[in-house]
Amino acid sequence: MNNLTPLAQLPSPGKSGGNGRLTRKQKAAIIVRLLLNEGAELRLKDLPEDMQIALTQQLGDMRHITRDTLAGVISEFADELDSMGLTFPRDLAGALDQLDGKISPHTAARLRKEAGVRQYGDPWERIKGLGVDQLLPIVENESTEVAAVMLVKIDVSKAAELLGRLPGEKARRITYAVSLTGAVTPNAVDRIGLSLAAQLDAQPERAFADGPVERVGAILNFSPAATRDDVLTGLDETDQVFADQVRKAIFTFSNIYQRLAPRDIPKVTREIDQAALITALAAASAQGGDMAKSAEFVLENMSKRMAESLREEIEAAGKVKTKDGEEAMTEVINAIREMEANGEILLVADDDEDEG
Repeated sequence: MNNLTPLAQLPSPGKSGGNGRLTRKQKAAIIVRLLLNEGAELRLKDLPEDMQIALTQQLGDMRHITRDTLAGVISEFADELDSMGLTFPRDLAGALDQLDGKISPHTAARLRKEAGVRQYGDPWERIKGLGVDQLLPIVENESTEVAAVMLVKIDVSKAAELLGRLPGEKARRITYAVSLTGAVTPNAVDRIGLSLAAQLDAQPERAFADGPVERVGAILNFSPAATRDDVLTGLDETDQVFADQVRKAIFTFSNIYQRLAPRDIPKVTREIDQAALITALAAASAQGGDMAKSAEFVLENMSKRMAESLREEIEAAGKVKTKDGEEAMTEVINAIREMEANGEILLVADDDEDEG
């Protein structure tokens, strides 16, 4: 029973059976009481607050009705449902809610700003849906008391992760403030939610879904090694921090031994043409350093017989042209990235590797 519109739109009195003397509010109260009595799950919180109040007060004022009156109200309500073709949101906030994801974010944000409407009926539902990376700046910039209320409202797992990413002293202050939230009123919690949601709406719209680090990293992933090294060297001179972040976002053949789990090697090699795999391993082995480490890592984590066969073919291949080697290694990396995107394998994060 998610669509509660008929409860708010019961026709004015006029039917037979005694229910013609009932007001619209009384009829709505009868239907709600009947549905609750039958164990129906009613999302009355979706109704406007003034309607929830009126309905509750009406339920409190009523005593009893006859079977004929009940039957008449049910019949009238059923007729109303049968005659209803479509229902529409009663305000712009509801319309924007229904069109979420159907119109551009820019248009939706503009309409909300011009009309001054809440993005959602309950701002906390929106806040709960945010990721830890989006919630962290809010916790860092808000007062201890507001941060404590937010931690209480969001999922426990997210709250725990947020505390773990805060400086120790700030995390302790917020944790203590949580113990003082027992006296916070529902109105105060709602106002805090609205204020936080307003801050989110006030943030400028991003033209790109990914950040600059991810975009540069994706570009360099498909660039020749010489170009990639040259760009990173230039970035080191211009912005060392950004260069380090880009390096972490890059995944090339030289990163295989650091970021691919040994158990995933057989899965990956099955997806790659054997001729391309031999060329990639031969080229990487000849380059030495991390490239050679990755090639050896691949060979060590497959069946012994297959590894011996590949080693013989790598030796027979001799020196590989630079262009052919680059193309073969790119084919291997593309296969790994595609498998990761499909959830078939999971790359180890650089930070996880450092901690191990």
